[in-house]
Amino acid sequence: MTSMQSQSAIALDDIDKKIINVLQRGLPVCVQPFAEIAQQLAISEQEILNRLDNLLDNKVLSRFGPMFDAACFGGAFTLAALQVAEENFEEITKIVNDFEQIAHNYKRDHQYNMWFVIATESQQEIAQVIAKIEQATGLEVLNAPKLKEFYVGLYLPA
Repeated sequence: MTSMQSQSAIALDDIDKKIINVLQRGLPVCVQPFAEIAQQLAISEQEILNRLDNLLDNKVLSRFGPMFDAACFGGAFTLAALQVAEENFEEITKIVNDFEQIAHNYKRDHQYNMWFVIATESQQEIAQVIAKIEQATGLEVLNAPKLKEFYVGLYLPA
């Protein structure tokens, strides 16, 4: 059973779907962006904020915030993975997450069961961080750098 299958499904109502659809296009650049979105959806600003909190708390959304392309700022990032014995998973997770260059870390039901993003200030630093993780964990890191970027927009019919 995957981690996604083990979680209970959360029903989204039409307002949740509309909020997600609008936010996929970005926040308005203004003093009160959520108030502007609330006006578009004919609900209150507080209701949008409460619903976002609920979607995050229930893991419908894994995160809400800006997405920066490290490469555009001269930095680098890569997707990496480890094969971790279940009995060591918590310990290895702590070791990996203690690196400041780790953007996020996910457990997966796969031979490579720990996947994480390494974000650094330079391409050379990626190799250094991988070597340090391998030294600290005693495990070989699978480095899976991005070859081509895709954007998949999410649209939920309301």
